[in-house]
Amino acid sequence: MSENAANSSAATPIFIERLTGVVGKDNCLSRPEELFTYGCDGLTLDAHRPSVVVLPKTTEEVAAVVKICLEFGRPFVPRGAGTGLSGGAIPLCGAVVICCSRMQDILEVDAENRIAVVQPGVVNAHLSQAVGHLGLLYAPDPSSQQACTIGGNVAENSGGPHTLKYGTTTNHVLAVEMVLPDGSTVRFGSRTGFAAGYDLVGAAVGSEGTLGIVTEVTVRLVAVPEAVETILAIFDDVPAACRLVGRIIRSGMVPAALEVVDQRTIRAVEASVYAAGLPTDAGAVLIIEIDGAACEMETQLARIRDLAQGEGVRDLRIARDAKERALFWRARKGAFGAMGRLAPDLYVHDAVVPRASLPEVLAEICAIGDRYRLKLSNVFHAGDGNLHPNISFDRRDADELTRVLAAGREMLELCVRVGGVLTGEHGVGTEKRDYMGMLFDPEDLDAMRRLRDAFNPDGMCNPGKVIPTTRACTESNPNARGYDAVPLE
Repeated sequence: MSENAANSSAATPIFIERLTGVVGKDNCLSRPEELFTYGCDGLTLDAHRPSVVVLPKTTEEVAAVVKICLEFGRPFVPRGAGTGLSGGAIPLCGAVVICCSRMQDILEVDAENRIAVVQPGVVNAHLSQAVGHLGLLYAPDPSSQQACTIGGNVAENSGGPHTLKYGTTTNHVLAVEMVLPDGSTVRFGSRTGFAAGYDLVGAAVGSEGTLGIVTEVTVRLVAVPEAVETILAIFDDVPAACRLVGRIIRSGMVPAALEVVDQRTIRAVEASVYAAGLPTDAGAVLIIEIDGAACEMETQLARIRDLAQGEGVRDLRIARDAKERALFWRARKGAFGAMGRLAPDLYVHDAVVPRASLPEVLAEICAIGDRYRLKLSNVFHAGDGNLHPNISFDRRDADELTRVLAAGREMLELCVRVGGVLTGEHGVGTEKRDYMGMLFDPEDLDAMRRLRDAFNPDGMCNPGKVIPTTRACTESNPNARGYDAVPLE
């Protein structure tokens, strides 16, 4: 950020004083060294310094902060743990970051109706840990579930390895409480999961913080399965693993998860603290997890063995116990962290393609990586066709960064061309905002804009996300309608 831009977006003492009066001195951050952390989320390519960061603990505090921001003409951005990968929490235009990570209470657990009511800062994995003694769990499980928050999951409609059977966040959210961009508070949905009229919960989930700030979530809990089996199918190459995915789905089975890890990822994992004894000479490993009634497991395992042999599997390993199962999953979910061994920076894509197209699309993605001379690895939700091509690079090399961005665009174009979509779980944010035209025509985008404007008419809530725009931030008139924002720099 330029010095002029930083100065023009700086918060005034009276503004900070008003915010401090709501959240307290310890929950209002304004020094440059404090703000640095909040300049980006997991997409680190385009950081923007916020003017202030506030950390409220209640819905009432969030609403009061929003009203003060409006009074002072300041845009604001909701944030959870900052693990998002599409720039959804980047504070464009000197926005105030409203970080909900200290809203950590599990407000209610209703075991009989399998419901939990939580604040948005509850860490995903902590909810399942809290209800495990009741034989229940919260099914959505992003790879970052040890850190990401449920509020952030709602904003991005996060998925995870078990999306194949259990669905994404939207399938588990029954109701939400939101502070709207005008500072009012509303509730959508009901504890039953049914509500008359329009599906406003569906609109809120996946809206990436552009419709308001979620301050309470009522979620569905599911029973812990009676039995679980986790299998490693080891192959010489990724296409063979993808073909087995197709065979399993066509057989009528619905595994809990089908995850592919390629050789470069395997080697990075095995050289890291996430090592799980994966064979480093394998071209690919397919993690297959099945769950359900104990009496079904042996039949399903036998079917998987037969199908895998038909695709030339090198070896099948079945987790001996819960400890080894956790080791397998630790390797898979730690893969992105392990890639830090390959280069200082990582660009993670998130397109989705039809499952039948996986072998050809993966081959072409690898060809794109080779053509741009990039270090590419693949670890992805094969059962959903949700790809995660990972490019390891060094942003200090301007030429390499240019090649990374050009290759990323080609990969997205390829996925859309075969009938896919731009994102499966990471969201659009700023990363894919300007690529939305690949998938949607101007009329589609206008419909999205009109939906956003119904909630957020002045564009003050998370400006510059999701919908492409040619308009720039206007520091002198941030209340202009349609304040969509592009960088200050």
